[in-house]
Amino acid sequence: MDALLAEHKDLQGRMKKIMTIPGIGKITAASVIAETHGFAQIRNKRQLVSYAGYDVINQQSGTSIKTKPRISKRGNRHIRGAMHMPALSAINHNQTQKDAFVRIVSKSGIKMKGVVAVQRKLLVLMYTLWKNDTEFDPSFEQNKKGRHNTTLHELDQVRSL
Repeated sequence: MDALLAEHKDLQGRMKKIMTIPGIGKITAASVIAETHGFAQIRNKRQLVSYAGYDVINQQSGTSIKTKPRISKRGNRHIRGAMHMPALSAINHNQTQKDAFVRIVSKSGIKMKGVVAVQRKLLVLMYTLWKNDTEFDPSFEQNKKGRHNTTLHELDQVRSL
């Protein structure tokens, strides 16, 4: 793997940017990139989530058959397997992922549901960094929340006029 990365500098640079995500290491990044062929056929996040089997399905037929929503698992099981340990690591070392995990577990009471949600978020984050050719910015989520709160504050001021 290292010899292949040494030959392809562009691939090596993009993988290093993906590995800036807390919890994502060389093996995880290489596994996901190999299984998706460098995200070559993936056009958007929804398609990637479906390809990996993280899409939510809900079976229902009128009033007689209703099941709980669950992930489809119809996608690539190797991606799901590669994302499990990084998700556990991200929950411990990334506050944004930890907050998402705690929110989901407190709502549902199922820890694995929170872990799978973090796996999905990490996969989408990997795809976004790959497509934008950028590094992980830990302050991005805080800045995003700050912009959202500022926008709400400005909207309240406009309403008060």
